[in-house]
Amino acid sequence: MDAKTGFFYLFSVVLLFAAFRVITARNPVHAVLYLILAFSQAAAVWLLLKAEFLAIALVLVYLGAVMVLFLFVVMMLDIHIDTVRKGFWKHFPLAALIGAVIALEMAAVLMGGFRGMEEPKAIAAVVDAAGHVVPYSNTKALGKLLYTQYLYPVEIAAVILLVAMVAAIALTLRQRKDSKAINPSTQIRVRAADRLAVVKVAATQKPAAEEPAQAAAEEKKA
Repeated sequence: MDAKTGFFYLFSVVLLFAAFRVITARNPVHAVLYLILAFSQAAAVWLLLKAEFLAIALVLVYLGAVMVLFLFVVMMLDIHIDTVRKGFWKHFPLAALIGAVIALEMAAVLMGGFRGMEEPKAIAAVVDAAGHVVPYSNTKALGKLLYTQYLYPVEIAAVILLVAMVAAIALTLRQRKDSKAINPSTQIRVRAADRLAVVKVAATQKPAAEEPAQAAAEEKKA
């Protein structure tokens, strides 16, 4: 067994262990950390298969953004573990049935889905005009396919992601009672009379100039 095969089995064993611990860990933070480990091992397997772009995308997108966000959200939320575990055995039969169906489908694909396919051929060397061999780049080949043959599906996927992002922001910034948002058009059309009102208030204490005159009048009466 060569070194490449040994690394493949090592990464696969760690990946399976991390995936198992994701669904069996009692602490949600530990489950997220095991999921990060699983993604890193999957990226290593992609590297062994010479799919550098997929490995880098998995590390940058999932490990660098999504999983860090999940970790912060789980750590900031006040999750009551006891409350979450109450309905575990109640929903366990349905979850086991769905897991068994997924396992059977994956087994059918892995065992019988690739039998009719031809063995992948070696990539032909690219030679320039001078006769020198040009190194092959998977990322370059994938980029050419995405922006030539699959240009319209990529654009449709980008539009769908943009609509989903705008919808998420709109749902987050919906009108709420505790929101202090101000309508700009109403703020521009404001008038002084709408914000300032002069109210005449009755005096609660007599002026100081009237007190000596009132005292003198009382003395004359006396």
